[in-house]
Amino acid sequence: MSDATDNTSPRVIAVANQKGGVGKTTTAINLAAAFAERGQNTLLLDLDPQGNASTGLGVLPESRDLSTYDVLMGEAPLERAMQMTGIPGLWLCPANSDLSSADMALYSNQNRTSMLRDALQQPLLGDSALDYIFIDCPPSLSLLTINALVAADTVLVPLQSEFFALEGLSQLMLTIREIRQTANPDLRIEGILLTMYDQRNNLSQQVESDARDNLGALVLNTMIPRNVRLSEAPSFAMPVLNYDTASRGAVAYRALARELLIKHQKLKPAETSQ
Repeated sequence: MSDATDNTSPRVIAVANQKGGVGKTTTAINLAAAFAERGQNTLLLDLDPQGNASTGLGVLPESRDLSTYDVLMGEAPLERAMQMTGIPGLWLCPANSDLSSADMALYSNQNRTSMLRDALQQPLLGDSALDYIFIDCPPSLSLLTINALVAADTVLVPLQSEFFALEGLSQLMLTIREIRQTANPDLRIEGILLTMYDQRNNLSQQVESDARDNLGALVLNTMIPRNVRLSEAPSFAMPVLNYDTASRGAVAYRALARELLIKHQKLKPAETSQ
């Protein structure tokens, strides 16, 4: 977790929702790529045992000798586990199958909820100094996700524009509140991101209306559309920004990056059209 008084510390954003299929990994990959495209040195830390973010950035299982598991368990420093991707300014700390047993290994450790935070506080040197770290959390409220929330400055919550979307959000909000009251009092919600949005669909519009009525300013202005290019890009092991740079999905994630960078005062509103 970054220190607000230390301008050299990266901002850590956990991308989390315990419900699967909401566009969490798609968001982690493409938002990290959009930040890198904006000149931010960015790391995507894959904390999901499925390793989909690693695969989606073209890092094959046989190339994951050091992984997030090694960093989490204190067996390797973050700097050694980071790999440069094919996208300038974007690094990846990959996941492998070892993460599947991480909850069991963490449970026996008295510092089980703060191990990722401790690992991320190790200084990075030279060209690997970072502006942002995005954490792709597993689709559960496991010890891995708790570690991400304890390590993070903020939480970005993808919310699928479908029926029952808001129902599953309450448990995550309660968990965030508990983390704030105990291990990480500075934790904040980066925003609620509506994903798989179809403006022609009455249900999508109703979910948006309900979300904005219930959550107010927490709901981000940018919404991610349902877009076939977003679905295709992972099979080509690249973000949609590279796969089809003019697609609606790519345009939306660039808009999301602009919205957040303006919020973080890293970008002026006048620069948004650039």
